[in-house]
Parts: sequence; C-alpha cells; structure tokens
Amino acid sequence: MITLLPGCQAKKNGPASYDFTVIRRGTIERTVSSSGTINPVATVKVLPRMSGKVERVFVDYNAAVKAGDVLAQLNTDMLRLQRDQQQAAVQKARANYELQLINYRNQEELAQKELISEFELRTSRNSLDNLRADLAVAEANLRVKETEINQYAYITSPITGIVLDRNINVGDTVVDSSNSNSSSIFTIAENLREMQIEAMIGELDVASIYKGQEVRFTLESLPGRRFAGIVETLRMVPVVSSSVVSYTVIINVENLDGSLLPGMTCAVDFIVERSENVLLVSNAALRYQPTSLSADNISEMVFNASLENMNPDQRQAAIEARAAQKNQSSQRQNNQGLNSLMMPQTNIRGMGGSRQSSRSAQGGAPQQVVVYRNLWFINGEGKLSVIQVRTGISDGSSTELFVSDELEDMQVIHRERL
Repeated sequence: MITLLPGCQAKKNGPASYDFTVIRRGTIERTVSSSGTINPVATVKVLPRMSGKVERVFVDYNAAVKAGDVLAQLNTDMLRLQRDQQQAAVQKARANYELQLINYRNQEELAQKELISEFELRTSRNSLDNLRADLAVAEANLRVKETEINQYAYITSPITGIVLDRNINVGDTVVDSSNSNSSSIFTIAENLREMQIEAMIGELDVASIYKGQEVRFTLESLPGRRFAGIVETLRMVPVVSSSVVSYTVIINVENLDGSLLPGMTCAVDFIVERSENVLLVSNAALRYQPTSLSADNISEMVFNASLENMNPDQRQAAIEARAAQKNQSSQRQNNQGLNSLMMPQTNIRGMGGSRQSSRSAQGGAPQQVVVYRNLWFINGEGKLSVIQVRTGISDGSSTELFVSDELEDMQVIHRERL
C-alpha cells in the first residue's frame, strides 16, 4: 500500500508545490458527438386531384385527422353544369343507338328474304357498333363528372395523423397534381409519438456507428433533460460539403409526452464504448511530468516503474536492453530517455483482464492493445515517485484505469503550482 503526503518540497529554483487529483470509481463512456434535426418518421404531402376554387377548409394546423376525413372542399358549380350537359349527351347517344338497333333488326329480316345485299347489312351493323361506342363514351364522361363532383372536389386525408402544414385558404385556386405548377396544400405527419433524428457523421467516425447503437441527445429548448434513442440505419450516400465527407444517420426516438417537435435541433452523442464501476483518473494527471527532475532521472524512474508490469522474462530482457543503451553515446541516451517519457508505452500482448472493443470493424475478435501511462505521486518519504498504469477508454477529460482496487482514492499529481 502506497502512503501519500499532501505535498512535496522538490527543488528547482525553490520549493515546488502541487495540485492533486484522486483516482476515483465511476462510469465512463467513449462517444461520438454530432448534431441533428428531429423529424416525423413519415410525412405525406396532399395534392389536389383536380383544379378548382377552394370553397371550404375543414382543418387547421395541428388538427388530428383520420384516413378519409375531408380536409377541404372545392367549388362544384361548373362541374354540375357540365354533368347536366353530359347527361343530355348520354340521352342523345342512347336514343341514336336504340333507333339504329331497330333499323339493324329490320335490315336483318330483309337480308334473310334476300331483299338487300350483304354490303347494306354490314353497313347497318357498322353504324350500330359506332353508336354503341358513342353511348359508352358519353356514359364514361358522365361518370368522370360524377367522380369529380362526389370525390375529387373533396380533398381527403390519405393517412391517420396530424396536420403539420396548411397552404390553402377559402377562395384560393388550386391546380391538379398532373400539372407541373401544382403544389402540396396539406402536409400530414403519420405519428408524432415516434420521431426520428437525422444526424451527420464525418467519415472518420462512421466506422463507430452501427444499427442498434444507443444514442443520447439534448436540446437547448429543453435544458436539463436528456433523451435516448437507437440508431436505425446508416445511409451509404455520402454528403460532400467544403471537401468534407459526411453520412446521414437515422435515429429512432420515442415522443410519448409530445415534447419533441418537428424541426428541433439537438446535440447527439453516439455511445461507442461504456464501462461502469471502474477506476478513473483525470487526463491532466496522465499528461503531467515533473519539471524538478532531469530527463535522465525521469527516464530512469519511468523505466523502473515499467518493470512492475512485466513478467520475469520480460523484465530480464528489458534490463539487458537498458544496459546496452547505456553503453551508447550520452546524447542518444538522453534523447531516448526523453522520448520514452513523452510517448506512452504500447504493447500488444495477451494479458488477463485486458479490455476489448465492444465490436470489430471486420466482425471478428478485436486485437488487444495495452497502453501504459505514467502517474506521478508523493510517496511516504515525501519524494516524487511514479507508477505505470494500464489505461482504457477516455471521454476527453478522464481515462479508465486497469489497476488494483488498492489504488482507489490514491492522490496523484494533477499539476504544479507556480
């Protein structure tokens, strides 16, 4: 067990004092941050099926509608006049057809008595067929007018949902959807209890995003509240803006209380890795190096601390390599000692309890990467000392440590006081 003192009187042009931080237990996450926009899962734009003047509007913004409900009604005065004209046309066509039918039957009787030629009979039959077709066209045109009056003049909702947008008023003239000048007159959201976020992820972070991944997001309009979601899909179509490549990620979220509104912007955190009930230390403590010691002293102390994390064979090999280094030039020795201090020692080896990534980019077992960093502290004799600790994930301010539980609440140097 390491005994700690509250400070140290190391010498470098006068006494030095330190600020300390504590190795604590907690939860840490590695996240990818982005921003996004909240939208309904599905929206439908309603366009008129015929042109005309708006006579009545039955719904307004935020109105709840069911499939088949009438949203607006167009004026049908001209349509009704056209229907009357078409009814007259049907009657005329039917009268002509019936008259020709009687004539044809008479022609058949005369043909049987050989009083008329075959040509005259076929001519009569052809006239009957033409009038039958004229009657069918007139009846079809009448059904078109009836459909326009009874159906197309009433603009109905195609789905059950909520009216998000209304672009017409009484007296406006609308153009049917087959015309290039036509535009939507209503926008209906299918369900606001289930929403989705469209977030943009840079190409450097896209490998960390996968379907089913947990997401946490916040909104400036709702301070103090945190919401959760699940990644639904990663769209493969790249979006290039100012030479930056991004991809759209769709996140499903629940909106049971209706607090999330379409168009809201949110800050999104994709949870890549998470560790609970682990030992943590501030990143500043891992970056600290003493100014009261020379580079040679620091290198020697760090080397001795690294021996504690090696097995006997590795320790003997490291000592022999260290001895060989000391036989080289002092300049190279100083440079190598400083480099070993400045850069974390990374070893790829199978060690018990090493942490693995939650998923592999190729779907196979991820490689175990063990990273050691330095932590400086004041020992029981009041002197500077260092230990090497194996680190895990970092959230930018703290880092996970794989060390003995005995080091919990240990004070390590955070920085020097000026």
